[in-house]
Amino acid sequence: MNPRTLLAGAVLALGATATPATDLLQVWQAARQHDPQGAVSEAGRAAGATRREQAAALWRPNLGLSASAGWANGQSQMNGAQFSALNSGLSDQANFSTSINGGTATRWALNARQPLYNPERRAQAAQLQVAAQASEHEWQLNQQDWMLQITQRYMDVVQAERRLALVLQQQQAVNQALTEAKDRFALGDAPITDTHEAQARAQALAAEAIAARNALDMARQVLADVTGWAAENLQLQAPVRVVTGQVIEPLATWLQRAEHHSPVLKLQQAQAQSAQQDIDKYRASASPTLDLVAQASRERLGGSGDFGAASNTQSQQMVGLMLNLPLYTGGWRSAKLQEAVHLHDKARAELERSRQQVAQMTRAAWQAVQSGQARLAALDAARTASQARLDATRLGRQVGDRTTLDLLNAQTDASAAELAWLQGQIDTLMAQLRLHAMAGQLDVPQLQAVNAALQP
Repeated sequence: MNPRTLLAGAVLALGATATPATDLLQVWQAARQHDPQGAVSEAGRAAGATRREQAAALWRPNLGLSASAGWANGQSQMNGAQFSALNSGLSDQANFSTSINGGTATRWALNARQPLYNPERRAQAAQLQVAAQASEHEWQLNQQDWMLQITQRYMDVVQAERRLALVLQQQQAVNQALTEAKDRFALGDAPITDTHEAQARAQALAAEAIAARNALDMARQVLADVTGWAAENLQLQAPVRVVTGQVIEPLATWLQRAEHHSPVLKLQQAQAQSAQQDIDKYRASASPTLDLVAQASRERLGGSGDFGAASNTQSQQMVGLMLNLPLYTGGWRSAKLQEAVHLHDKARAELERSRQQVAQMTRAAWQAVQSGQARLAALDAARTASQARLDATRLGRQVGDRTTLDLLNAQTDASAAELAWLQGQIDTLMAQLRLHAMAGQLDVPQLQAVNAALQP
């Protein structure tokens, strides 16, 4: 029987109880609904968006109400006062004394403040705006990493299924060769070494089949965890139509896109801008501030004292301007300013390092796509050649020109070539996605392009 027919039968056996084939886009949609990574990313984005409102709130009026009540003692004494009363004339050297022991004290105050000029708040508002932008860049970066992760997990299952199918195919062929070797040895037509070689290869493949099945179970479970589907019901589509010889845009074009649109660089740039706003904020902390203020308050203390019952009530209302000029902070402001300067230098250095890393990763992804297409053509040719060699070796084994060991080696080479061809397709597809991710362009259309290369 043709090994490719055996491989197809093995794959069908693996998915005998599975649901209809599932493509990459379906897996991505399921992951968006079930994977906690999506909730983490969206929550972080929503939290970052609130920083814009925080920035606007810094310039809105602040209104506060305070109230207190309790027990208090009070004493007042005034000597040498001038006193006048109706129909009693003017009296000098009047004395007034009041006292309250254990009286009731109440106070309430309503305060309002509207910032008019505050350089420090201006820097804080700018920093909050930058932080909101940074959260958007971080969300885009997380989305792209998430897409790459889901695609890689999808391909891990596909590769594990193919590896197990090839091992099962080899097992069937080796068991058949072992039976033939034993029969030929019994007839005196083959040496005992053929039996030993086939037996050793059969035992090795049995152990390899266990490892391959365990690897498949693990890969399926990992994908099932993020999709919410039952692991035993996963039946995925393998890549079979990866386009070779496709012309890709020049490297310089992709490097320019990465420089302007990479979410990694945008995030680093936002962090550098935030560090610059820290410098402006601490520089402005020594600047005067001007606020429009309004206040209404009332205080009352009442009770009994040394002179009998007494009460004292004060009410105040005020609207005006308040000027605040910091004079000396003990060196705290200058120390914080120096810290902010050094952190800004660090952020700029990290931005330059990220530029180098993004350029290197973009170049590596572009080269992987370019070389991957040529590599696929070579792997396909090697797969065809190994299959032709297996067919010739099988025929030679039947007529006695090839040994059992030759046949087993040809089967191993054919399986390795089949798996390498699949790995080459996966590597090329993943390199295409990484190249778009470096340029900040990884989105559903790119997943659709990968999905189009999968088996229908």
